[in-house]
Amino acid sequence: MARSTGIILVVGGISLANEAVFAPIASGGAIKVDFNWRIIPATLVAAALVGGLEQISAKMAVGVAYISLITVLFARLGNAPAPVENLAKALGYKK
Repeated sequence: MARSTGIILVVGGISLANEAVFAPIASGGAIKVDFNWRIIPATLVAAALVGGLEQISAKMAVGVAYISLITVLFARLGNAPAPVENLAKALGYKK
């Protein structure tokens, strides 16, 4: 497995957990079963593409993977607020 593949899989896992678990709990609801399922194939495709990019330039591929990790933590992607926003709301720092 390429060095960047694990990072991209973590990005997909955070996105999936944010949609299905973090956002509903932060808003006072229960864990959702009907989440955006397209996250799973998108993660696999992204991991394959960044893994292929790693064959060309390993440093650039790992850099892109870390940039995507930072982006998914702090930016609103998909149907839910960012994981950092959900964490702040769950801990009571944001209403």
